[in-house]
Amino acid sequence: MTHTPNPLEPLPLRLAKRILLVVLGPVYFLYIGFVPLLCARRKGFRGWYWRTVKRACSRLLTLLSIRVEISQKDQETLAHDTDSLIVINHRSHLDGFTLMDAIPDNKWFTFAAKKELCDAALLSTGFKGAGLVEIDRQSGKVAMETLTSAVETMPARRSVVLFPEGTRVTSASLGPFKAGAIVVARATGRSIRPIVIIGSDTLLPRGKFLPHSGLITLKVLPPFYCDASASVEADLARLHAAMSAVFESGA
Repeated sequence: MTHTPNPLEPLPLRLAKRILLVVLGPVYFLYIGFVPLLCARRKGFRGWYWRTVKRACSRLLTLLSIRVEISQKDQETLAHDTDSLIVINHRSHLDGFTLMDAIPDNKWFTFAAKKELCDAALLSTGFKGAGLVEIDRQSGKVAMETLTSAVETMPARRSVVLFPEGTRVTSASLGPFKAGAIVVARATGRSIRPIVIIGSDTLLPRGKFLPHSGLITLKVLPPFYCDASASVEADLARLHAAMSAVFESGA
């Protein structure tokens, strides 16, 4: 499904915001990067830091003149969502920022991140302090064991976010899904909460650095329950079909 960028604001205002981003962005990034070095061991740090990062993502999108559209009903659904894994399609580098902006504060969530990111000197303390799940992608078996163990110890109101396509997809439809989310859901007894993102690749296509102004839409689907009597492949096909139907309709 393709979209045409539709700037939400007049050009002078967009340029003013971009200048402000260039001036203030590095300062804000350094603050986000270094504050965990001082505060990571303090009580309540994770909740405070996660909200701070969420606000930073929202401000970034505002300065880029990007608006995230999610219905009030879908926000309320996420606010009361428990015992789930969040699964979302992956179109752009904007996807993580969009999700951080859209999900309400009272829904706890975190991301599974490749181990190389969590080992980066500047980012390591912040990522670990925020509770990101480190995944060693050198071994699929170890990665699934690590992810399953992390989910089993999470409180019911907290979810890990997974991108089942594994990478940003440039095709007009959703890419093939990897089975990780289904495997972990079956092992932990959690449901899957599918979310479909629409339009992020139009604003920031793969290979581009500067995003366009415009609208990104998030659609929250009903919970998906694995069928213990069916194969993993059958569950995966059913999940892919449900998300594809919403993505392709744009509604």
